[in-house]
Amino acid sequence: MKTGVWMAHRPVEGQCAFLPADKAIHYREGGETMTKAQEIYDEVNQQVAAGVEKRDAFKALAEAAGRPYDSIRGSYYSHKKKIEGGEGAKPSRTRRRETTPDDALADARGALERAVQAIDREVETAEERAAESAAEAKALKASAAERKKAITERLEALK
Repeated sequence: MKTGVWMAHRPVEGQCAFLPADKAIHYREGGETMTKAQEIYDEVNQQVAAGVEKRDAFKALAEAAGRPYDSIRGSYYSHKKKIEGGEGAKPSRTRRRETTPDDALADARGALERAVQAIDREVETAEERAAESAAEAKALKASAAERKKAITERLEALK
């Protein structure tokens, strides 16, 4: 059986078992357990604290582990996201097992309501642009005579 660097060394019913980097458990001295992603995160942060650029730390770890650069980088940022609280402010969308007629109607109603709101925003934006254009035209008209006079004087001076 041929195994790669990232494969477990134990067969599962005649096949290899694969463990994602954030799930693979590693045992450290003193019985402490941590994921591979956590190990990478800690090692990169130690190197950065020692003055190494983050990209250079990723590169060094990738070479030492015989893994691709992007694999190390991905493990680092997946663990960072995990300890910082996940996706951020935007909650994930809930999934439905099946769409009922009521769900379809609610979705259609929501889409139409959002379309009405979008039209209102477009009108408001167009009105703002029109007001800005009107103010610009008024300012240009008010300063036109003065600007023409200044240019005419310079033309006369060049003759």
